[in-house]
Amino acid sequence: MKEQMERIRLTYPDFTFGEAVRIETGQNNDVWVVDRKWVFRFPKYASGAAVLRDEVVLLQTIRDRVSLPVPEPAYYSFAESAGQSFMGYALLPGTPLWKDELSRIRDRDALLGLASQLAEFLAGLHAIPADSIPYARRNEAKTPHEEMEALYADIRDKLFPHMRPDARENVSRAFETYVRGTRLPAAAHTIIHGDFGSSNLLWDAGERRITGVIDFGGSGPGDPAYDLAGLRASYGEPFYGLVAGLYPNGAELLERVTFYQSTFALQEALHGIVHGDEKAFEAGIASYR
Repeated sequence: MKEQMERIRLTYPDFTFGEAVRIETGQNNDVWVVDRKWVFRFPKYASGAAVLRDEVVLLQTIRDRVSLPVPEPAYYSFAESAGQSFMGYALLPGTPLWKDELSRIRDRDALLGLASQLAEFLAGLHAIPADSIPYARRNEAKTPHEEMEALYADIRDKLFPHMRPDARENVSRAFETYVRGTRLPAAAHTIIHGDFGSSNLLWDAGERRITGVIDFGGSGPGDPAYDLAGLRASYGEPFYGLVAGLYPNGAELLERVTFYQSTFALQEALHGIVHGDEKAFEAGIASYR
């Protein structure tokens, strides 16, 4: 804590603050709430600086083009050393919309209202052309095919040794069908969120409305179906169906949504191996052993 808070003070000497509370130590970031009104995110890994830089650029570009509040970076610094880069923004109102809270809502109109907000946000975000964002890492961007081909190679190399034979066969069949075939878009023309799940969707439980969308660290050019897959993984089929029914041509994306969703646990296991996170590895690989 001391080093990260000192980093803020050194970078912005006129920014004075007192209380700093760590609210999350996620897979990729340390997150702090400062004086109950500012959020500061520090990427854990050196590679996070480039990701954070692009996230700041994206947020500055999309904030007036989407229907829900998103973080507005006010303080940021980029360094090559792990734990030195950061982004700070005003705390958005609301708390994460967890699945158990959503499941307690019995009023269909309330559910439709939430679904409508999310569908409108995604439709607006996905309407933003990928080439309109001045990414520093633009040349590194991959097509959905290339992303999944690279993921498949990593799974075969790093995870297959830990998986039972029938699980390997099922994973191979899915990837061969969708990656080797023509079911994934050949190019990524739109911007996606990249981690559109419950922990990043804020809501007001009393008013039953979405109040903001956070954590755009995984954002970039991509397949819109990937965001809908994150939603489906978080909340299940019934609520996903409501959102997909309101999203333009949502029904046509179901096959890709299902495929992407099937990769999420494997991606978590890979993260665990690459970054030495045993908990993430065990959680992701559990159903494949």
